[in-house]
Amino acid sequence: MTWQNILRQNITSWEQLCAFTEIDLIETKNVNFPLNLPVRLAQKIEKGNLEDPILKQFVPRAKENEKSPFYQVDPVGDQPSRCAPKSLKKYEQRILLVTTQACAMHCRYCFRQNFDYAKQKGFQEEISQIKGDTTLREVILSGGDPLSLSDRVLKELIDDLSSIPHLKRLRFHTRFPIGIPERITPKLIALLKECPLQTWFVIHCNHPRELDTDVLQALKAIQKCGIPVLNQAVLLRGVNDTIETLQGLCETLADNGIHSYYLHQLDRVQGAAHFEVSQKEGKRLIEELRTRIAGYAVPTYVQEIANKHSKSVIF
Repeated sequence: MTWQNILRQNITSWEQLCAFTEIDLIETKNVNFPLNLPVRLAQKIEKGNLEDPILKQFVPRAKENEKSPFYQVDPVGDQPSRCAPKSLKKYEQRILLVTTQACAMHCRYCFRQNFDYAKQKGFQEEISQIKGDTTLREVILSGGDPLSLSDRVLKELIDDLSSIPHLKRLRFHTRFPIGIPERITPKLIALLKECPLQTWFVIHCNHPRELDTDVLQALKAIQKCGIPVLNQAVLLRGVNDTIETLQGLCETLADNGIHSYYLHQLDRVQGAAHFEVSQKEGKRLIEELRTRIAGYAVPTYVQEIANKHSKSVIF
């Protein structure tokens, strides 16, 4: 089965999710951000357990409708950083392309769930802008999820970027392999191998149970191309806010040659307040993690603050 067909089987209805998880989720029907969950991840949810850490990341809850004065629709300042319909520039030497609004899954804490995605096709304006800014060295492909794009569109985009002399690096930010590792096809691997830019692959994984054999094998295929694979996690209440869970995640990543890059403090997007863990608790967890595992396996604890010119290191 192709990855596109697997994607079409995602759970998107309340009735299907309730039947699959054997949980009454009636309270979730009146939220704005639509349900979207790959079957692979749904299969990892403990039946009948509303507190399951996989389920919590993806199931809409009534708490999302609770408004907080400390939470915003654009918590990281994406809109003020927009310099073309599909590009954001916050940091020196780097530009981010919002390649698509499509994702393999909808995480309930997503900081771009309210983003005003551009409707026009192609990246002509963005490519022209990148060509004209000789200070740029790196392009980050984000979204949505860049692996939602077809191989044909990705190849055209990579070819266009590779032809720009001052660009040296290309970075993928993706959660796709966690839910649909079948997306890492031989054709995509060949495309990545042929890219003349130094490529980096940054995944998003929060819990060790997300990393099954198929996922790790898909990521290993990328590593065999000479492409470093890094992980970004978000510290989430009830998901990974115990030392045992964080240790399990970081050790699984390290055992498979994946660098634990960042542990993010929750971006304060409206509707996600129930996920927040205090920075005091986050620091305690990182400090404890450093006593248990090798330093190279411990992520840097960071926060993204709007209008700052780099990630802010918390600990």
